[in-house]
Amino acid sequence: MAKKHGFRLIAEREVPEISSRALLYEHERTGGQVLSMVNSDENKVFGISFRTTPADSTGLPHILEHSVLCGSRKYPVKEPFVELLKGSLQTFLNAMTFPDKTCYPVASANAQDFYNLVDVYLDAVFFPRLTRNVLRQEGWHYEQKDAGEPLTCKGVVYNEMKGAYSSPDSLLYEYSQHAVFPDTAYSLDSGGDPDVIPQLSFERFMAFHREHYHPSNAFAFFWGNDDPEKRLAVLDEYFDRFEQGEPGRMVRLQPPFAAPQTVTRHYPSSGEGRSMVTVNFGLPETSDPDLNLALNVLEHLLIGLPSSPLRKALLDSGLGEDITGVGLETDIRQMYFSTGLKGVALEDVDKVEDLVLDTLRQIVEQGAHPHDVEAALNSEEFALRENNTGNYPRGMSAMFRGLSTWLYGGNPVDIIAFEGPLLRLKERVGSGEAVFEKIIQEHFLDNPHRVTLKLFPDPELAEKVRRKERERLEDVRQSMTEEEQARLRDIADHLREQQSKPDDPEKLAAIPRLSPSDLPPRNQIIPLESYERDESCTLLHDLDTSGILYLDLGFDLCRLPERLLPYVPLFGRALLEMGTEHSDYVTLTKRIARKTGGIEPMTYAAPTLLTDAPCVSKLFLRCKCTVDRADELFSILLEVLTQCRMDNKDRFRQMVLEAKARAEQRMIPSGHNAVAARLRAGMHEAGLTNELMHGVTNLFYLRELAQRVENDFPAVLRDLQEMRELLFSRNNLIINVTASEDDFAEIMPGITSLTRALPDAMNPRLERTPCSYPEREALILPAQVNYVGKGANLRELGMEFNGAANAVSKFLRAGFLWDQVRVLGGAYGAFCMFDIFSGTLCFVSYRDPNLDNTLRVFDHVGSYLRDTALSHDDIEKSVIGAIGEMDSHMLPDAKGFTSMIRHLSGVDDAWRQQIREDILNTTSGDFRHFAEAARLVAEHGRSVVLGSEEAIQTSIHEFSKTTIL
Repeated sequence: MAKKHGFRLIAEREVPEISSRALLYEHERTGGQVLSMVNSDENKVFGISFRTTPADSTGLPHILEHSVLCGSRKYPVKEPFVELLKGSLQTFLNAMTFPDKTCYPVASANAQDFYNLVDVYLDAVFFPRLTRNVLRQEGWHYEQKDAGEPLTCKGVVYNEMKGAYSSPDSLLYEYSQHAVFPDTAYSLDSGGDPDVIPQLSFERFMAFHREHYHPSNAFAFFWGNDDPEKRLAVLDEYFDRFEQGEPGRMVRLQPPFAAPQTVTRHYPSSGEGRSMVTVNFGLPETSDPDLNLALNVLEHLLIGLPSSPLRKALLDSGLGEDITGVGLETDIRQMYFSTGLKGVALEDVDKVEDLVLDTLRQIVEQGAHPHDVEAALNSEEFALRENNTGNYPRGMSAMFRGLSTWLYGGNPVDIIAFEGPLLRLKERVGSGEAVFEKIIQEHFLDNPHRVTLKLFPDPELAEKVRRKERERLEDVRQSMTEEEQARLRDIADHLREQQSKPDDPEKLAAIPRLSPSDLPPRNQIIPLESYERDESCTLLHDLDTSGILYLDLGFDLCRLPERLLPYVPLFGRALLEMGTEHSDYVTLTKRIARKTGGIEPMTYAAPTLLTDAPCVSKLFLRCKCTVDRADELFSILLEVLTQCRMDNKDRFRQMVLEAKARAEQRMIPSGHNAVAARLRAGMHEAGLTNELMHGVTNLFYLRELAQRVENDFPAVLRDLQEMRELLFSRNNLIINVTASEDDFAEIMPGITSLTRALPDAMNPRLERTPCSYPEREALILPAQVNYVGKGANLRELGMEFNGAANAVSKFLRAGFLWDQVRVLGGAYGAFCMFDIFSGTLCFVSYRDPNLDNTLRVFDHVGSYLRDTALSHDDIEKSVIGAIGEMDSHMLPDAKGFTSMIRHLSGVDDAWRQQIREDILNTTSGDFRHFAEAARLVAEHGRSVVLGSEEAIQTSIHEFSKTTIL
């Protein structure tokens, strides 16, 4: 076998499915492995992962994931990770903890920047600067203001997990996995149970790093167009410093159940609430690529579409409001399948399991419908071949797929290379074999390894949790002498002193980064041609899409009266999920899945540069298919737009209840988005539009709409029909095509037929004035953490900005706000949301234990920017980071959509180039200008807080309006 830089090649394979060559190496000295994927992707990816099987629920793997990024041997500063966030062209930079592994991926399209990231991450994981204060900051620590006062517990992970344990859906997923694997490490919480986190000692913290973070337990991954030999040389520089060690412990296999089981748990709720139920099936290991793929197709067949038989049976039953469960889990050693219902009445909880099992039996007895099988196979094959990973680099997706077998001794390429398993599966299906019926019978119906989880609401649980925490903290305080409590206060003071102390400039300068001279001086141009035909506008982006047509149909929402805007997301779904004059919704959704790569509704609303249209708001139908199936796509769209039916009351009721349940579910895990939307709703038309369609206002609207559907569906139907008449005209349509010019010529007849089938009508544009919101607003949820926001429209206060404001905003998020809200305050995160189009500025925190203190931090942003002497390096980092965001890597469909949004927003290449030059020429004066903006937010801004009733009631602020969600 070939040997290079201390590594020997143990396997080599061409993977034509992803145009890559896979080389698997083993490090001779330590046994560490690296999978090197060589291809032409400019968005290069590196990741190093370790088996980190937990022994308890203290969250040790999770806390360590945070902690190793807090300084290292070569980079002994407080947080090299944050310095990279400030001044890198990274397209991905983060770390994540799984139930059995911890992964550290980075990505960049710039080769020098990429290897800078690789070096910092390798030094971080192998030679971190772990101290007691790092554990206190990232994990947990006690604080006491004065002698005799109660103790509090703080820490970034501690508060992150308090937020997770406030989310019913997060609890449901966690408890489901624990129930399926009760005798293995998968029954523990690698993220950390807030009740258990304070049991973690510094000694165990250090021992875990020694035992798990060494090359013998490492799985390194490279992807992209960089030099394959350089990859090995960089790794060997670190691996060769270690001797052979023991690989990390694998999660052992769960012994199969002798009989099905039932588990009962509770979640904190507001009011009475409703229950959630999942039926969970333990499955074999992930390592068999044929079974793995077949189960993925089966998941789509059962629950992937609104018309899928198991999903449809669950919703048609009326037992719940929406389906729930993780579906098929393939990221851990043993797969499992989990599905069920949320919003279940207490008297119906026991019916869900029987319904799931009866439906599965019916599928086996009657056979899966051929159209269901075709739809599932086509959808899975299209997704695999398209390899569209959205905002995530493609290499990261390949890495995680490979780890699903590699981590447990399997070949990582077997799961990545899908062509063989797909061909074999299609051959079996084509021969008439009842493939999926056999899997259902063997792995579901005849499988005693099944557990039903019932999650009941408890309106007193949130208070019980708070009381239990207070009692625990009081017990700790009572067990301490006065001298020990004084020592505790000294330790907390020392921690704050260390956190507040600036890093040595020389040590900061050692962190490798680009300089502004390394940045491209010009923006990347996305090709755009505009065609005006039949009263509608068509845009073409001539890009190589590998034979896939990306088509966006956009209908202008500015034609709708304000009272109809809350309907829009439901209306978009109704077009595709309620059927037409010729096809019921089951037939229609299957046809879309069989013949296309999918049609998805999407709403969009944002400010523009246009004085005559300050807001662009659209309902998009985002479509994709192979070019040879474009005629099928246009036929479906023509039927949907001209023959859609909205009069199926039962189906629309289902959709309303689903939307309501999902809106309620989003509030805790995405509370920062709810707060930001509420702030912007009073600032500009686009903010109001988004709040009506997706914010807190929409949640209340959906609750009311559920009652209206029951009591007065004819009125609801009239609203839907009015929307259809106002939206669907060729004058109100923009068509966006991302494909090659040759493919565009081929599909033009389909576009022409579609536009000519629509009526010729121009309804007037309706302007919407944001309504007045209270100066201080509180939204109450049964959460253990808060989401705090403050913002203002600065343009209305007389301020204007250039592109340099983007650099300052980037600097604040990764600098002052990070330090004050996360590091010192213990919140999981904070955001500086600046919009140059509207001139709005919002500060928002995420999973925050504080409320008043965070608002004080927001009010001090201006004085910080005004009084702090910024170094040349600070400004350079902010410039590099802002250019990195401007040059974010995009796949072809994202490029085409982004180019269209720029066109609609009045953004041309000259304007974008001016913004780039403004950023590149950022000076300290721009920071001072932004300081004035922050001062205006402090003096004139609105505040919105989402959090617990206790936090809001004990706040020093008087809230003008308080709403219980």
